[in-house]
Amino acid sequence: MSSAGGGERTPVDGVDVLYALSPSRASEFTSCPLLFRFRSVDRLPEPPSPQAVRGTLVHKVLEDLFELEAGERTPERAAAMLEPTWAALQADEPEAAAVLDDEALDEQEWLTSCHEVLARYFRLEDPRRVEPAERELFVEAVLDSGLLLRGVIDRVDAAPDGALRLSDYKTGKAPREGFEAAALFQLRFYALVLWRTRGTVPRSLRLLYLGGDGEAVTHEPDEDDLRATERKVEAIWRAIRYAEQTGDYRPRRSSRCSWCPHRSLCPAWGGTPPPLPGPRDA
Repeated sequence: MSSAGGGERTPVDGVDVLYALSPSRASEFTSCPLLFRFRSVDRLPEPPSPQAVRGTLVHKVLEDLFELEAGERTPERAAAMLEPTWAALQADEPEAAAVLDDEALDEQEWLTSCHEVLARYFRLEDPRRVEPAERELFVEAVLDSGLLLRGVIDRVDAAPDGALRLSDYKTGKAPREGFEAAALFQLRFYALVLWRTRGTVPRSLRLLYLGGDGEAVTHEPDEDDLRATERKVEAIWRAIRYAEQTGDYRPRRSSRCSWCPHRSLCPAWGGTPPPLPGPRDA
């Protein structure tokens, strides 16, 4: 599939696809088109951050927790799983272990912070009372325009009446008041995909924030909500295609610039981006 969003169409399940988009890439372009370019077009190397590695570790523990019998899903059992999971993650992804050295972080202090994040999960729900229908569910759907939406949902819960609840773990802090809608875009995106593929609107969307004091942000979507999400996604896609056709990926300064790994290349901070690469396969 062309990374530029044009050219020959690629069939997916018998439907022609012109471009693939995930919620993270869509949000990335909205927040800063130049960062989108660095990651999706230039594909610049980007070392993982301690926060990202913490998120991967805690997600894995929570995923494995639901492999246990319901009565075993306790805070103590989860805490006991964390360090063996960390050892396995380091064996599978050596660059994850290198992050702590690169940042000169004390491993035990960092692991303590991971334990604190994991413990907050149990303040938000009791996993002994939850039986997920799906975990780490890959979903995709092709819209009429030829845009392929795809991504991975942390957890899908099904009520006895068949109603679905989509849950996503976030190891950072909950958004400030007034910013919840932007934070929920990812789950609205997934809800749209499930609606288009299964014909069912999820009853509830829920973000579980395990940073700060721990907080759940919930939303009950309807068809109008998901149609609006589809229009937004299509608009983002059109903007991406325009940027690709013109080479105009403008930086957008915000508080996020402080942790951007490519800030030294950003014109907004006195940098110079590399020349745009030629066409290549995604």
